[in-house]
Amino acid sequence: MAVPQRRTSKTAKRLRRTHFKLEVTGLTACPHCGEMIRSHRVCPKCGYYDGKQVLKVANEGK
Repeated sequence: MAVPQRRTSKTAKRLRRTHFKLEVTGLTACPHCGEMIRSHRVCPKCGYYDGKQVLKVANEGK
């Protein structure tokens, strides 16, 4: 069974973990309605992509 020769110090452990983090997805504003959406996806709010309507979305509350 593999056993560590020495205990890993707090600094070494934390330095190793500095890159272990969540990344924010690329968000952009929809040019049609202004809603924040993920890049290269159809806007779930208005159904537009690349200036064209590709989904019919029922407008709730309007």
